[in-house]
Amino acid sequence: MATLIKSKLSNKLSNAATAVSNKSQAKVSGMFARMGFQAATDDEALGFAACDDLDYDHRQGMQMDILTSEEMGGEGAGDGEGLDGDSHYQRDGTGPPHSASKDGGSSNELNEVKPKITAWEAGWNVTNAIQGMFVLGLPYAILHGGYLGLFLIIFAAVVCCYTGKILIACLYEEDEDGQLVRVRDSYVDIANACCQPRFPALGGHIVNVAQIIELVMTCILYVVVSGNLMYNSFPNMPISQKSWAIIATAALLPCAFLKNLKAVSKFSLLCTMAHFVINVLVIAYCLSRARDWAWDKVKFYIDVKKFPISIGIIVFSYTSQIFLPSLEGNMQKPSEFHCMMNWTHIAACILKGLFALVAYLTWADETKEVITDNLPPGIRAVVNIFLVAKALLSYPLPFFAAVEVLEKSFFQEGGRAFFPDCYGGDGRLKSWGLALRCSLVVFTLLMAIYVPHFALLMGLTGSLTGAGLCFLLPSLFHLKLLWRKLQWHQVFFDVSIFVIGGICSISGFIHSMEGLIEAFKYNIQE
Repeated sequence: MATLIKSKLSNKLSNAATAVSNKSQAKVSGMFARMGFQAATDDEALGFAACDDLDYDHRQGMQMDILTSEEMGGEGAGDGEGLDGDSHYQRDGTGPPHSASKDGGSSNELNEVKPKITAWEAGWNVTNAIQGMFVLGLPYAILHGGYLGLFLIIFAAVVCCYTGKILIACLYEEDEDGQLVRVRDSYVDIANACCQPRFPALGGHIVNVAQIIELVMTCILYVVVSGNLMYNSFPNMPISQKSWAIIATAALLPCAFLKNLKAVSKFSLLCTMAHFVINVLVIAYCLSRARDWAWDKVKFYIDVKKFPISIGIIVFSYTSQIFLPSLEGNMQKPSEFHCMMNWTHIAACILKGLFALVAYLTWADETKEVITDNLPPGIRAVVNIFLVAKALLSYPLPFFAAVEVLEKSFFQEGGRAFFPDCYGGDGRLKSWGLALRCSLVVFTLLMAIYVPHFALLMGLTGSLTGAGLCFLLPSLFHLKLLWRKLQWHQVFFDVSIFVIGGICSISGFIHSMEGLIEAFKYNIQE
């Protein structure tokens, strides 16, 4: 009997030792596999997962004991502090902060579960992106495109809605059970997946370059429109449009010190509501002159030289694809994304079409690049001051996004960075980081001074990056990643969008550049 008991104890001890050894090997192997030094085998991966689960259950039990002892007034807090030293397996987020974030806060704030947004909130964000200030240039597009310009407003809404949906489809892949699983998180991830295995980072670089160009050009347009609006609001003052642009940029210099957008985001709703009121005022004035509308001025033919610029203006007013992956990932019900895209783009199409048509019918051939410049002096000054305030408050959003992309691409701490990190260990901005931000503000000012043509810049940006991010890349990525699962009509749509988008992009870019060269050659002012 004693021998039997001894044998059982020996077997249990042997099994326990073997389990501990396997757990240790699995931990080490799994850790190195995660770091990229070697690939874990299937057995090691299973052992690592089992070890992870056992360790998690054990820690959960100890945490419950600690909480119970704290509630009873015991001295369990000291044990809890001992556990804080190893937070690798604390999946519930109760571990301590690992390091300070850039803005001086702890990384606990970053690890907290962000609240999900509803479909209505997501739709509000998309509406803010595609119903911004740049709708002020749409009547100018009708001037050169006539009824075809109205058709393009509808066509661009349909295509951008479709490409937004297929871009999100590229984030998902089917698992073994046929269920869709989100395997990518951003536009850059999709681009990199399409360029694998030969050039795994090429697609991300292309998207980042396009994103930087679009964001910086958006900042430039805000400065241009601010100088334009102030100059036309107070034409009798001895201040030129370039001087107004300098004054506006001086007010924007504090953007160089931004570490986050908490302070700026508070004004987002106010800016949107102000812009809505401005649009209502413009349409109300146009409706008051409905008897004088020039229906005969709306053409069925197009200005071959100027119409491609109008295409870029229309496309640029619909750009939102760059942030759709993040938006969809933060929705409470991602299944409602398609419905949200439908009603936001239908609403944008209707509002943009009505605004552009009504404004053009009111001023016809006298329609200017920024439609508010056509208003009477009294109303124009009030409306333009609100628009300038909105432009200045909107500037930090694309500026901060452009700075983040530049910092991650060239200044992020690591072996692949071209320059040292912009932030110190205490989270403070270093001198070269501040110099980068100030240089970007000054660059937008210089561009606004030397290229003060709102419509031409907007058309150039829409043709160069807007068409690429909204038409070309989503359709190309959709064909590349989901080719075997697409039906023939989806392939036809993607190829058609790619071809049409390519033609519009090239023609719009060429004619926008010709317009800018002509403006410089003959010193044409807005």
